[in-house]
Amino acid sequence: MLVTLKPLLSPSLLSDFLYIFFFFFCLVSLLFQACFSAQDRVVSLNTSFIMIHTSLKKKFSCCLLVFLLFAIICVWKEKKKGSYYESLKLQTKELQVLRSLEKLTPGSGSQSASSSGTQNAQRGSQALGSPSSPAKAKPEASFQVWNKDSSSKNLIPRLQKIWKNYLSMNKYKVSYKGPGPGVKYSAEALLCHLRDNVNVSMVEATDFPFNTSEWEGYLPKENIRTKAGPWGRCAVVSSAGSLKSSQLGREIDDHEAVLRFNGAPTANFQQDVGTKTTIRLMNSQLVTTEQRFLKDSLYGEGILIVWDPSIYHSDIPKWYKNPDYRFFDNFKSYRKLHPDQPFYILKPQMPWELWDIIQEISPEAIQPNPPSSGMLGIIIMMTLCDQVDVYEFLPSKRKTDVCYYYQKFFDSACTMGAYHPLLFEKNMVKHLNRGPDEDIYLLGKATLPGFRSIHCGA
Repeated sequence: MLVTLKPLLSPSLLSDFLYIFFFFFCLVSLLFQACFSAQDRVVSLNTSFIMIHTSLKKKFSCCLLVFLLFAIICVWKEKKKGSYYESLKLQTKELQVLRSLEKLTPGSGSQSASSSGTQNAQRGSQALGSPSSPAKAKPEASFQVWNKDSSSKNLIPRLQKIWKNYLSMNKYKVSYKGPGPGVKYSAEALLCHLRDNVNVSMVEATDFPFNTSEWEGYLPKENIRTKAGPWGRCAVVSSAGSLKSSQLGREIDDHEAVLRFNGAPTANFQQDVGTKTTIRLMNSQLVTTEQRFLKDSLYGEGILIVWDPSIYHSDIPKWYKNPDYRFFDNFKSYRKLHPDQPFYILKPQMPWELWDIIQEISPEAIQPNPPSSGMLGIIIMMTLCDQVDVYEFLPSKRKTDVCYYYQKFFDSACTMGAYHPLLFEKNMVKHLNRGPDEDIYLLGKATLPGFRSIHCGA
């Protein structure tokens, strides 16, 4: 009996029934009112009684109409809700099919999982979407993820205008004379190119003017490589708003080392971003202007690194005379308060060495501004780790215009880039990614090899 009643009570049929009933009721109500009007003309009754009777009739009709309208709206919403959950069920079924296919594929070890992930996903979606389709059609694409060939044409008009404005401003006096744009490298060749041409190093006490008495005792004595690494699996956790409700915290904390950015908190967001912080990379603006920097316990964990943009390819003495933000006093104050915590200054040449390669491989002129903290952090961890999992740098299915998971600020520039050449950085990360597209789509995770684990020709 329940089986036969279930279709009759579906939101679709119920809403159709209510629509018919609503119009039928309106028709009957009009006829009913016409009859009463005729009766009022013929029958001689007390005037006050007629007025009361008519008023009650109208009130009753209005209340019933409002109730029916409310019921129809509710059923319509339930109908939409039902279709939403049906799509979720379909997606869950699809993912189950993907997992089953992976298990049934012979020889699907760790190497084949990465290369066959997208093919298996396509087979699964074909099986669900068109059961009668021929088995020979096996296209590779399946998940809608970041396109590594993106260009300024993918930007909305507002961001295109900003991009053009930065090209004309050229604040950092960039005069790129290298190859490109549009030089094509294989992923392996690009990794070697990055390893050999981007020098990840910190300012040392022997570098002028940091070797003067004014700076004595402020810079760490140990090289960062003696304090950090070498590590196996590392995580780079972006601050993207799409990390909210991701439930990635446990997976992130399972890594040997975790890098975070600027003032991104873990408290109250542990389920989504984890709790571990091994390195925190900060821009000089935060160190200079953030009032809480010297006192907030958030900065008291792990190794700190600060970076500040210089004029294009300036050496340390030239940059020191004209930094983007004069963070030096706050750096010294923090070192006095926390003398045992490692706190490094990234050499100003490194961001521009990275920028040169991004420009070389990009299809057009990129913003003549330094790379984002996110891209710098990725390269730093590729220097210290054998494998780097980058979370929500390439957006997942949770993609949103909310800039940070710990704030409610909206701007599409946080995903596509405005000041930084972020769009072109994402192209490079997608090209280097060794994980399946499924990981990007579901988790927002790109997997990159560390520089120590790659083999380059002489």
